[in-house]
Amino acid sequence: MVEVGAKPETAREAVAVGSLRISPTAVTALQRGQLPKGDPLVVARIAGIQAAKRTADLIPLCHPLALTGIEVDVSLDEPAGVIRARATVRLTGRTGVEMEALTAVSVALLTAYDMLKAVDREMVLEDIRLVRKTGGRSGTWEARDSGT
Repeated sequence: MVEVGAKPETAREAVAVGSLRISPTAVTALQRGQLPKGDPLVVARIAGIQAAKRTADLIPLCHPLALTGIEVDVSLDEPAGVIRARATVRLTGRTGVEMEALTAVSVALLTAYDMLKAVDREMVLEDIRLVRKTGGRSGTWEARDSGT
């Protein structure tokens, strides 16, 4: 692990996004509540929050962090046939929370995939990426096409 003990504590935040392309059949099943495992949007949100908290257990050499805030939004973009996930993770600390935000989005979308696979085997995870981070030595960074 990288030594961060000498770094000053700063308020840090990271925002990640991603999507899961689904079929019209899956969109309909989701809208009608006809999925055997329940509502994937609700369960995916909880899974994303849990994943952010467990990132150090999943990604080698990540520091375990005392996160102060996690927001995960999972929604259906019906016309596009896409489930979108967005995670915002915060802490005051010596290292960033980019991996936690990316992990939250990834696990949220994987959870939705798992819950929809009975009706759609051709789903595609897309565009999982960091769109914004603040704090630390490098300050604020935002993706050019972040849409935030």
